[in-house]
Order: sequence, then C-alpha cells, then structure tokens
Amino acid sequence: MDRLKKRTEFKSVARGVRAERPAFVLQARCERRCDGAPRFGFTVTKRTGNSVERNRIRRRLKAVVSERLARAREGCAYVLVGRRAALSRSYPDLLVDLEVAFERVHNAVDRRSANRHAPER
Repeated sequence: MDRLKKRTEFKSVARGVRAERPAFVLQARCERRCDGAPRFGFTVTKRTGNSVERNRIRRRLKAVVSERLARAREGCAYVLVGRRAALSRSYPDLLVDLEVAFERVHNAVDRRSANRHAPER
C-alpha cells in the first residue's frame, strides 16, 4: 500500500469528494490519468483521544484498508480521518463501512468527471 506523507498531499485530497461513516470519513481524489497504485493517508485528530487511542484507531483503519485494497481505484488518493467510534465498532462493521464509503466516493468521482466532459448544449 502506497502512503501519503506530505501535508500538501493530504490537503489536495481534502478538496476532493468525501463519504462520512460512523467510524471515519473517507476523502478521495482521483486523477484523470488512471495510472499508479492507489495511495492512502491516515489521520486522527488530537481531539479524538490520547495517543494510545489515536494509534489504535489508525492501526484498525490500516488493517481494514489492507484487507479491502482491491476496492480502491488506480490513480486515486484516499485519506481516512478516524473518529472515536472506530474503537468500539466491530471489525466486520468497519469492513462494510469501508466498502460503502468506496462506492460512494467512486460514484461521486464518476459523476464529477461525467459533468466535466459532457458536451455543452
């Protein structure tokens, strides 16, 4: 799994589409050229809890993404913003949440690109 590490990369993805779930928010930005492996970033704000809780949330989200990596699109960058509910949510529920979030952001990306490339009347 390729990672996002720079603040500018995270901010760029934040300008894309988003899907909110109980345990996280998935932000996505897809490039027009669809080459390269999908890239992921993970963030959890200090407001969420202490460092132990934030790291546990981040590890759970990384595990879910690595299991559902095949659902990610080539050429897209994703950021998962962890929420406190990720600590108490069951692992199967996190998997379902990620699948639903992928579907929502991909549909939104497809709609945006269709609107941009639609011929004017």
